[in-house]
Amino acid sequence: MSFDAKLASILEQRKKQSLFRCPYTLEGPQDSIIAINAKQFINFCSNNYLGLANDPRLKQAAIEAVKNFGTGTASSRLICGTTTLHKQLEESIAKFKHSQQALVFNSGYVANLGIISSLMGKDGIIFSDRLNHASIVDAILLSRAQLARYNHNNLEHLEELLKKHKQFKQKLIVTDTVFSMDGDTANLVGIVELAKKYDCLLMIDEAHATGVFGANGAGLAEELGVLDKIDIQMATLSKALGSFGAFVSGSKNLIDYLINVSRPLIYTTSLPPATLAASLRALEIIKNEPERRKKLWDNIKFFKENLKSIGLDCPKSNSAIIPILTKENKITMEFSQKLFNRGIFIQGIRPPTVPEGSARLRLTITATHTQSDLEQCLEAIKISAKELGLV
Repeated sequence: MSFDAKLASILEQRKKQSLFRCPYTLEGPQDSIIAINAKQFINFCSNNYLGLANDPRLKQAAIEAVKNFGTGTASSRLICGTTTLHKQLEESIAKFKHSQQALVFNSGYVANLGIISSLMGKDGIIFSDRLNHASIVDAILLSRAQLARYNHNNLEHLEELLKKHKQFKQKLIVTDTVFSMDGDTANLVGIVELAKKYDCLLMIDEAHATGVFGANGAGLAEELGVLDKIDIQMATLSKALGSFGAFVSGSKNLIDYLINVSRPLIYTTSLPPATLAASLRALEIIKNEPERRKKLWDNIKFFKENLKSIGLDCPKSNSAIIPILTKENKITMEFSQKLFNRGIFIQGIRPPTVPEGSARLRLTITATHTQSDLEQCLEAIKISAKELGLV
């Protein structure tokens, strides 16, 4: 059998298992209303939580940056790819996160690879929540450190593992603060206490919390009052901020160390000017317009309260991410297609993104959804679920 024939066979098997992926193509901007195949859909699966991805102020900032700096840096950060925009953004992030310094990476995935693989080695151990993002899992593998996975949000299990492996001198606890497929939040206060008790470094991934949680939108650590107790904060610029890229914030020594050691930072071309300028503008908006977060949380509350009455299997979520468990891959995709036919865009999530037998629809609520949008979605979910025998 030829190489191409082998690939075709694998793909055919994935289709039979309802695991084949084929992305839709958007014919316009990312927003609460999107265009696909010349038709409009209400979008309920984007991480554009505050509606900034199509904000005219971000677009204007990007345009001005292109005029002044060009379209790309054409170099890595340590050669000649660091611009004044990089430095301005990193200074703004450090203030935003109440840390000494910050460092911008090209994506959340790259940031986690770069941070964890640089700080940990084969003589260390990493304690990781079982539902942490795939980028964290891959980063741990790359680091060659020993992995101790604790049951999701189970601090008793985490402490058991910390006791069991207390002989390690190099120890790191890493957790998402908002879990991307379940929408629940980490018990950050308890994790902070355990990190201190067992002399562990603590790293948090605030990708889905930044811009959404906290008085200033700085994330769950800000909301819970533990910003000053976190050693390493990572977050993205591509979700609530509506731009692209990621960052790490922490001590000056941490940032200087990563600049000198982190291979994913050192050996890649730096982020382009337009992206940096858009992120800078987004940070200003997040800090100066708390009403956006209020509107988002009002929408979340309304949607969740009304979703309960439909009677679907919805695990507890306390964020803008709302899962509807369907368990079976085929049913999940049929549900998604029925919603699509009714003008509602919600993607089905299947393994390996989620564990076997836990396929789901993953809804995300944004600040730019109107009450009419939310009501139309709820009605479409109700009708489609009945047709599939789920309620």
